[in-house]
Amino acid sequence: MSETEGTEMIGGKNPIVEALRSGRELNKIWIAEGLNKQSIGEITTLAKKAGVVVQAVPKKKLDQLLDVNHQGIVASVAAYTYAELDDIFAVAEQRGEDPFILLLDELEDPHNLGSILRTADAVGVHGIIIPKRRSVGLTGVVAKASTGAIEHVPVVRVVNLGQTVDELKKKGVWIAGTDAKGSADYRTMDATLPLAVIIGSEGKGMSRLLKEKCDFLYHLPMRGHVTSLNASVAASLLMYEVLRKRLPNPSTP
Repeated sequence: MSETEGTEMIGGKNPIVEALRSGRELNKIWIAEGLNKQSIGEITTLAKKAGVVVQAVPKKKLDQLLDVNHQGIVASVAAYTYAELDDIFAVAEQRGEDPFILLLDELEDPHNLGSILRTADAVGVHGIIIPKRRSVGLTGVVAKASTGAIEHVPVVRVVNLGQTVDELKKKGVWIAGTDAKGSADYRTMDATLPLAVIIGSEGKGMSRLLKEKCDFLYHLPMRGHVTSLNASVAASLLMYEVLRKRLPNPSTP
């Protein structure tokens, strides 16, 4: 077996630093020959503490290991493990907060998932739920796009999103989705409730079945010529609206 078989490859300083900080099992780290040692000082220190081998190799070797911008550093890590639904509720309970969950309906672009993970970590989302079929999973490209957030946001992969929505409702979670027609402005959202927000896929949006299961439907006002936003942009707007509603009003100077 090769040293990269059965593992995920991640590249870039921030994703690798966060993987080391979180205690993720790393098998090996490769750095490009001639790379400024000061720029990777934290990585080498953390790798030494964790007992992870760091090897200097030609940049060409890194390009073969990972075909995305790796910034001269690549790591081989144990395959990403998915969380369980109960883990999300445990995170919310630990923080003393009402659950705030994202459901991604057949999102296929790894860069969109990485970007959503990054914003989800920033606003304090307790977890993300994705379907096993017709959806991007946790890959090295997703990890790079998330700039390390993949290590901090639980991701649950389920067989059936519809059944999962039903299970969330039984646990007292309200379901919100987006719909351009016949829905309320997203700024009217009651985000103080235990809440799960569904984000539709890049091309088809949210499925009819999930839309019918929503307790609330919201739209994002559009005043220009395009009729929709990138999935990660729409998700970011909705996530920050929830955060805004849940935070106390800032004091005025």
